[in-house]
Amino acid sequence: MEDNKILVAVAAGVLLIVLTKLKSLFAAKPKLNLPPGPWTLPVIGSIHHLVTNPPLLYRTLRVLSQKHGPLMMLRVGEVPMLVVSSAEAAEAVLKTHDTSFADRFASATLASITYDKTDLGMAPYGERWRQLRKICVLELLSAARVQTFQRIREEEVALFMDSLAASASSSAVVDLSKGIKRLINDAFMRACVGSRCKYQDEYLHAFHEAVRLTSGLTLADLFPSSRIMQMLGTAPRKALACREKMQRILEEIMRETKEAMDRGDKVARDSFLGVLLTLQKEGRTSVELNNETISSLLFDLFGAGSDTSSSVMIWCITELIRTPAVMAKVQAEVREAFKGKSRITEDDLAKVDLSYLKLVLKESMRLHAHLPFLLPRQCRETCQVMGYDIPKGTAVFVNAWAIARDPKYWEDGDEFKPERFQNNDLDFKGTNFEYLPFGSGRRMCPGVNLGLANINLALVRLLYHFDWKLPDGMEPKDVEICEAVGLIAIKKTSLILHPVTRIPPANDE
Repeated sequence: MEDNKILVAVAAGVLLIVLTKLKSLFAAKPKLNLPPGPWTLPVIGSIHHLVTNPPLLYRTLRVLSQKHGPLMMLRVGEVPMLVVSSAEAAEAVLKTHDTSFADRFASATLASITYDKTDLGMAPYGERWRQLRKICVLELLSAARVQTFQRIREEEVALFMDSLAASASSSAVVDLSKGIKRLINDAFMRACVGSRCKYQDEYLHAFHEAVRLTSGLTLADLFPSSRIMQMLGTAPRKALACREKMQRILEEIMRETKEAMDRGDKVARDSFLGVLLTLQKEGRTSVELNNETISSLLFDLFGAGSDTSSSVMIWCITELIRTPAVMAKVQAEVREAFKGKSRITEDDLAKVDLSYLKLVLKESMRLHAHLPFLLPRQCRETCQVMGYDIPKGTAVFVNAWAIARDPKYWEDGDEFKPERFQNNDLDFKGTNFEYLPFGSGRRMCPGVNLGLANINLALVRLLYHFDWKLPDGMEPKDVEICEAVGLIAIKKTSLILHPVTRIPPANDE
């Protein structure tokens, strides 16, 4: 959780906490009927259970929940944590008691990045959050707004196809993971600011460093009342430096975008940033849209739409490579639907029903939840859930990864079987609690349409134009499916493949 160099100081800090907290630990408190959980130790609580099990937290908590139940209470340092691991428990938290759990739990590091929890993603449930969400839903993420970026998506996908075709012509292997990430980042940055941005790499470096810093809980998060731990914790300070760097970059981009808009540049005006700057100028919003608020909204949009979209695509191709029969079936469907075409547009996609591809995408998003934990919530008021008392301030982690493998709903849940979706109506709307790729309730991700738009065309063209071969000596079963440690469950190793051109891509007809 922190660098090894602070371990000695940590030990001293823990000893001080033991001495100062011993009285409060044994003080008389009202008796609550808390959910069951593993046994705890003084001061550290349940931490020892989390470091002696599988390395990825959502896997560890699945193992513990199988023993203690779908509602499980932990104490991680000083922080009470409720872990939700079944569809029924998720429905109770995200639907029945949605208002009670409508706040976000944010680590000190995440609070530093999100302007002290004033952005849309982390703002407490209330009027500011409602107004920010209204701006996103009506002004930025509406179907009409997403449609305005069609040309950008088509242009970026076309460039990607050309690059792959060039690699195929020389029989070169490609790092498909890297290519997909670049594609999504380029398309998303153009949607955000209206054009290719000379500051993109600098911004992305700070952005990804900020995301890395939020990937776990630090000592400052686990012991928020300890001044020593706050001083020892470096992640919040590093995160603040990342935020300030991103803010400086965006201030310059805002200046350039305003100048472009003054010249009548329609592309700049229609970008996410252009829309927000117009709202700022006109003063039509109930919440003040200062430059920091605009920056926080762009951070949220980029965070919700870039790494998640690329991760979904990479996992989908990975599973298709591992199951050649499914790959053959979905490619046959795509190639039959667009037979004779050398260029595919989003308008073309709207005219066909790629039913099997939809099953493949759903199954990939089930098996590889891009957010293994839905963004953590926090109990706003003491309440009862499924007969248990949940104290105010409890952090709530919905283990979507575990729920999507629950044998009660998913036969052979660890296997990739798109046909399992053939005869059911499960969708992305958050009403089926055994399947929550985008969350549910008041704080469900509002960018589903944008996320799918960023995925669909690129995925179709990857399957339509190219066959995909493994490097010499590899078999499908050899393709690694381990996840990296982090907030988003990205593939730990890059997907390296040989593209073989089947239908040469042409980008002008």
